[in-house]
Amino acid sequence: MLSKLLMPEIESLIAERKLSILKEILLEWTPADIADLILDLPQQEKVIVFRVLPIDLATDTFEHLEFDTQEELLKAMGNEEVAAILNDMSPDDRTALLEELPGTYAKRLIQLLSSDERKIAQTLLGYPENSVGRLMTPDYIAVRENWTISETLEYIRKHGADKETLNVIYVIDEKGKLIDDIKIREIILAPLDKKVSDLMDENFVAFNVHDDQEKAVEVFKKYDRVALPVVDKSGVLIGIVTVDDVLDVAEEEATEDIHKLGGVEALEEPYSTMPFFLMIKKRVVWLTVLFVGEMLTASAMGFFEDEIARAVVLALFVPLIISSGGNSGSQAATLVIRAIALGEVTLSDWWHIMRREILS
Repeated sequence: MLSKLLMPEIESLIAERKLSILKEILLEWTPADIADLILDLPQQEKVIVFRVLPIDLATDTFEHLEFDTQEELLKAMGNEEVAAILNDMSPDDRTALLEELPGTYAKRLIQLLSSDERKIAQTLLGYPENSVGRLMTPDYIAVRENWTISETLEYIRKHGADKETLNVIYVIDEKGKLIDDIKIREIILAPLDKKVSDLMDENFVAFNVHDDQEKAVEVFKKYDRVALPVVDKSGVLIGIVTVDDVLDVAEEEATEDIHKLGGVEALEEPYSTMPFFLMIKKRVVWLTVLFVGEMLTASAMGFFEDEIARAVVLALFVPLIISSGGNSGSQAATLVIRAIALGEVTLSDWWHIMRREILS
């Protein structure tokens, strides 16, 4: 909304090249509002606006942009600018960007990263596609159970500035194995001489790094958390997943379900940018199946041809019956696919579902 109201003023500043004034205005905006502004600007002006931002604000804004706009900006900027943005991005958002890019281009961008960030990027991209490992970030705070609250708070102050979230602090043993998680409010409210072990109940939920991303959506919904830890097969803490990344997965899954409701294969790209012939390919399979099904309807009508000839008025009801059958099918598809998405039914319940729908 803010970007819409001030768009004429912003465009005027860009046209007159009053970039210092533009920078002062944008410094008062949130990254989400700046991202909305960039999306509304012509392509050549997007880069101008993006380049006047300080690196921290530019990175936060970049993470709010759609993939297509991110790709446009990366191609328009020089290697030094791209390297600064990628190195400053949170690892999970950077992974989401790199996995969408063509392989050769992604490899070139990875080479622009610092050695530490390159190692993190390659590790996260090494996990299976659609696994929790692709969603996680290694930016978290982990402490030891024998530390005092005073030592813990000092450690958080020293190392917490660049972490993904400080809402939950993780407790690990000498081998890095996760043994508990503690909400930050419990640590803040505890006496300074108390030990971390005094706050532990060893009751926590964690993902395995190879768990499916759909499972993450269900677990977050069940436990109402903002972040959950990720461990390897030995129980060693290797990262955390935050709710903002899980919401993106939930949106993708919901979109896929809606596409299925309409008899279309899930689209991997936005509708407006999907190549025409690929769109046809996604739709033609179900259209063919439905066409064959409609041939059965024609066969059934042919069976009653004599009765219709004797009472022509019956023909008036044919389109009504066909329409009713289509409506009934849409209802059944909506109810069943949504129930599968919510985990209310599984494929093993197919006979129970068939029996209910045939009876109804």
